Amino acid sequence: MSEFEEYAVVSVGEEVPDFTMETYEASSGKFGSVSLASLKAKGKKKGKWTILVFYPADFTFVCPTELADLADQQKALEKLGAKVISVSTDTKFSHLAWHREERLLEGVKYTMAADPTGEVSNLFGVYDENTGLALRGTFIISPDGKLVSSQVNFYNLGRNMDELVRIMEANAHCEKRPNDACPAKWSKGDKALTPNEKMVGNVYEAING
Repeated sequence: MSEFEEYAVVSVGEEVPDFTMETYEASSGKFGSVSLASLKAKGKKKGKWTILVFYPADFTFVCPTELADLADQQKALEKLGAKVISVSTDTKFSHLAWHREERLLEGVKYTMAADPTGEVSNLFGVYDENTGLALRGTFIISPDGKLVSSQVNFYNLGRNMDELVRIMEANAHCEKRPNDACPAKWSKGDKALTPNEKMVGNVYEAING
């Protein structure tokens, strides 16, 4: 019995069940493992944000462009306290070989996780049983283990990791200021909203005041 059979697909706002995956650590060239439990806050230990970037397969075409774009944003995401993890249903051995061969991945230094059984992909609702691959899903998990952001694209549409940074910045802002809300196109440094009864019907004035 799979450890996740008792769980339905996790939705935004829900606590994410713990999971563990084998990894290829691109920064060191070694194999390892990663677990959500090790990244979450526990007791006095401050947790990390966990960013999972699912993609269909190694040695494909749109995927290396996405992972290269993610590599360009790795430092910005880590500065916000996030652990960046790419995930596909390939093995850790395939990750190593692809990282070694594909020049677009030269800048990739983050963790590349292997989900060959599709269990973790299925937990987040991106596992395609017809192909055994994962759709292009991006998920942000808060330091206390709650899913706060979810985006899923089909195979033929690559993502813009600049938007991932913007969403991560907004979540980090709201963690520090939980009474705030970030309006459309909010970016770091912009004015956020603090909803109250006076703002009902007067959002224009609140943004432009």
